[in-house]
Amino acid sequence: MRGLEIGLLVLYGLGLLFILSYSVIQIYLVIKYNKRKKLGPKEWSPMHELPKVTVQLPLYNELYVVERLIESILKFDYPKELLEVQILDDSTDETTQIVVGSIAPYLAQGFQIEHIRREDRSGFKAGALAVGMQKAHGEFIAIFDADFLPHPDFLQKMILPFRDEKVGCVQSKWQHINADFSLLTKLQAFGLDAHFSVEQGGRNEAGHFINFNGTAGVWRKTTIEDAGGWQSDTLTEDLDLSYRAQLKGWQFVYREDVGAPAELPAEMNALKTQQFRWTKGAAECARKNLGKVLVAKNLSLGTKLNAIFHLMNSAVFISIVLISVLSVPILFIKQANESYAWIFKVGSIFILTLPILGTFYWTSIINQYAKKTIAFKHFMVLFPFFLSVSMGLSLHNALAVIEGYIGKKTPFIRTPKFNLTNNKNQSWRANVYLTRSIGLLTVIELALAIYFLAAIYVGFRFEDYGLLPFHLLLVFGFGFVSLKSIIHLFKINQLA
Repeated sequence: MRGLEIGLLVLYGLGLLFILSYSVIQIYLVIKYNKRKKLGPKEWSPMHELPKVTVQLPLYNELYVVERLIESILKFDYPKELLEVQILDDSTDETTQIVVGSIAPYLAQGFQIEHIRREDRSGFKAGALAVGMQKAHGEFIAIFDADFLPHPDFLQKMILPFRDEKVGCVQSKWQHINADFSLLTKLQAFGLDAHFSVEQGGRNEAGHFINFNGTAGVWRKTTIEDAGGWQSDTLTEDLDLSYRAQLKGWQFVYREDVGAPAELPAEMNALKTQQFRWTKGAAECARKNLGKVLVAKNLSLGTKLNAIFHLMNSAVFISIVLISVLSVPILFIKQANESYAWIFKVGSIFILTLPILGTFYWTSIINQYAKKTIAFKHFMVLFPFFLSVSMGLSLHNALAVIEGYIGKKTPFIRTPKFNLTNNKNQSWRANVYLTRSIGLLTVIELALAIYFLAAIYVGFRFEDYGLLPFHLLLVFGFGFVSLKSIIHLFKINQLA
């Protein structure tokens, strides 16, 4: 029995250690990001002559948003003769007919638009982008997912860093069309804003690897070709190509000062679909590229260390599941063995994780408001909810990460789009792309909410309240994720 107890303590400690190490990297990025902010936005010299740009719009069944996407792209303030638009349409529904009708007036006006259809969806998004690359005439390639609505001056701004011939990719900041639609969209915006400020900005300032985020960015065409082109052996072809290009020596530029509005999933199961693809794809990219980074002779130790936590950041979800599930037996072990008291005293250092993460997200949110008091109010509301719901998604995401690490292949499932704004009277329930069945995982998530509710009872029974805040977050997180999944599904099926 003692061996089992020690084994559980070791696993628990390893989970805490990974989360603490990840947090230390995050505070390093805060320092670098603050340095970047003090310098202000970089001034980019205008180009002597604008280059030809190919805009690629990969589509698969996007009947709710494709029309507004095309309209937005063709409003670019860019010379018509230097703008080529490729609609990479793999759709199997009426999206294709909408595309044909939407582009007809623009073709009559002389716009260069090519509607590209494939016989099959091989390679999914990466396969479509690769086909488009073969036909692209632009020196640069801009890519937008179907839910994006870039501003008219997007290309004019994004093309400027390419005056430096070492620059292979420029990524913009994602903005949000419907951040205030619901608590779920507010929490997503809260997390994404931290990535598109502190993480991307901090890594770029430090000269470490960053990533093209799959959309709202511009590539030099020769960079894509030099890095081996689009490959579909991971679910995040964007992260994969980013690492292959930077390993080749190409430089990336992140422009936080250029935004591209996009839609956030408003339905829990749609969010889960997106999270699964992102987390599993990151794990697949770690499996594919991390070894190459670690043996690269031209990379600094700091860049390699940051790449480890960049590529393996989704492993945080495995650690969260591990320490969450083990926290209950840990309570019993602590109660029954006073000889382990010193271990728990040493373990209290892991409490530092919370203020470190708080600093990370505070750094992101404070720059969004003119008054610190308003920023603080929003932070104090959103940060606990964000932590809690992230914990609630941890089992779902951890399973995706494990599949990525062991090499289990699954198809690319795109996130359903809704055509929503901040108008809370809009409804997404009639969306034909949404799932209509409850999976076993949702039931397990609900069971875990009950499990951690029992953990709270155990803590009170033992008069040990150290893990009480943690267990409260877990109860709310798993309860919110599971019940939202069920409630949203019920609303969808009411209209079926």
